[in-house]
Amino acid sequence: MKNQIEKHIDSQIKNMLLDLQTLIRIPSVSAKNQNLIECATAVEKLMSNAGINSEILYLEDKKITPPIVFGEIRSKNNPSGKTLLFYNHYDVQPEDPIDEWNFPPFSGKTSGNYIYGRGASDDKGELITRIKAVESFIRETGDIPCNVKFIVEGEEEIGSSHIEQYLIKYREKFRCDCIIWEFGYINEKNIPIVSLGMKGLLYVELIAFGPNKDTHSSLAVIIENPAWKLIKLLDSMVDEKGRILIEGWYSDVRDFLPEEETILASEIFQEEPFKTEYGITNFLGNIKGIEIKKALCGYPTCNISGLISGYTGQGAKTIIPSYAKVKLDFRLVPDMNPQKQFELLKKHIEKQLLKNIDIKFIHGEPAARTSYNDPFVKLINESTREMFGETVLNVSSAGTGPMYSFQKILNAPSVSLGCTYLYSKIHSPNEYARIDFLVSITKCLCKIMERLGKQ
Repeated sequence: MKNQIEKHIDSQIKNMLLDLQTLIRIPSVSAKNQNLIECATAVEKLMSNAGINSEILYLEDKKITPPIVFGEIRSKNNPSGKTLLFYNHYDVQPEDPIDEWNFPPFSGKTSGNYIYGRGASDDKGELITRIKAVESFIRETGDIPCNVKFIVEGEEEIGSSHIEQYLIKYREKFRCDCIIWEFGYINEKNIPIVSLGMKGLLYVELIAFGPNKDTHSSLAVIIENPAWKLIKLLDSMVDEKGRILIEGWYSDVRDFLPEEETILASEIFQEEPFKTEYGITNFLGNIKGIEIKKALCGYPTCNISGLISGYTGQGAKTIIPSYAKVKLDFRLVPDMNPQKQFELLKKHIEKQLLKNIDIKFIHGEPAARTSYNDPFVKLINESTREMFGETVLNVSSAGTGPMYSFQKILNAPSVSLGCTYLYSKIHSPNEYARIDFLVSITKCLCKIMERLGKQ
């Protein structure tokens, strides 16, 4: 049956790409509240065509909250067996800057072993592999080895602000035994990286106010410029090595567990390819070796996501701007609480004795990790080794998602595994997916379902 399933997948590559192109060509940009209903409807149709029972779910106010697409198919021969939940999202990042794309960002252009477009990897490509894995069993055997559910949301790229409400409202419908997270990387050696967690996040906006309107810069000798005020504040938050200087920031940071230390030491981080890809010559603080992996998996961050003030157009305009605005994201690690960290940030700002600065809490999400000793991790490792010959274990992704909410409410282990090449330019111009990885991960997911069906 294994060869039968894999042959079916190989024969359906063209259809896989056509379905992925269908989704890429819908510019479902959640930051702009753009085409979300249209994309959810398209996902529901793809699931239904694949033989998956699917429906579109809402909270009470359909006009405000993007819907979730829910899919479910129960095994006929193993209905009381394990239930695997796939979590994905149909929303994407904005396409800007458009002029840096080699192809139209929502074209789904294929070239050789690549398919390009916003969402090609993050996260429409990943979603297609999961739908196609289930479809392959249905088409070839008329059944699936384990029960499968899908949750596909439309707000992941803007913080999944309603996902916890959905999880609470539909808790019984979403009940499962294990979760495969929405993405996973494949490294330079074509080996999948299995991640056991996600960092948390605190996202805030700061606005420093100056004069009540943009003012002639000749008055800079007597009127404080809010941009300088904001720069001084930002400079007080981190040192040159990236260590956060806010008092008490690290007080709740959890150390790595012994088994996590073992995982970190088991694989060498490929420093030079990484530097080449991002055009850098050294890492922040000149860290090397295992410290790089520890930083990515388990160190908090303070990052400027966006900064604007005054005139930024062509030529000169001599003004004192009326305000300066910055968006900050703080990556958090296990045991750090976003609301507590926000209070520490507010106290830090107060201590700087800077007036007329507003701070806004945009989003917060705690970190989450699955234990290496969980049986589901062993199952994933066995399946990926069978397909790829080798697996790289990662303590945690450096990114953030609502994994904490899923683990808290559904009480199921979560593992990240997927087809996204490490340098596939997600969130950047020319995002792409490798077609061979789309195919191989689809086959790997089938192996996972087969193993789960035997437990």
